[in-house]
Amino acid sequence: MSVAHVVVTVLAAVMAGFSGWSVFARAAYVVQPLAEYGVPQPWWNLLGAAKAAGALGLLVGLFVPVIGVLAAVGLVLYFAGAAVTVLRARAYAHVPFPLIYLAPAAASLVLHA
Repeated sequence: MSVAHVVVTVLAAVMAGFSGWSVFARAAYVVQPLAEYGVPQPWWNLLGAAKAAGALGLLVGLFVPVIGVLAAVGLVLYFAGAAVTVLRARAYAHVPFPLIYLAPAAASLVLHA
């Protein structure tokens, strides 16, 4: 396991964890766009839990590699889905936001190999 992998994985975990916390805290900069994109409010806690689980999985994956791989794959799929949701809502200026979170998760996955 390289230093780059550990650093990128911890960064991805912190970012995903912060994103999950932002949903749970109902931060306006997160939930307002969710409402505008048409994401049903009952889904919000599940989305926050998915991000939090991904963050925890990345950290556990530093010790149990298969968990880290699964968490990274899950986060990449989650944030790719978020980008698709933003595109479907035609909020093109917001597309970079899920991609910013996707990038370190994808890098963690690539560096794992």
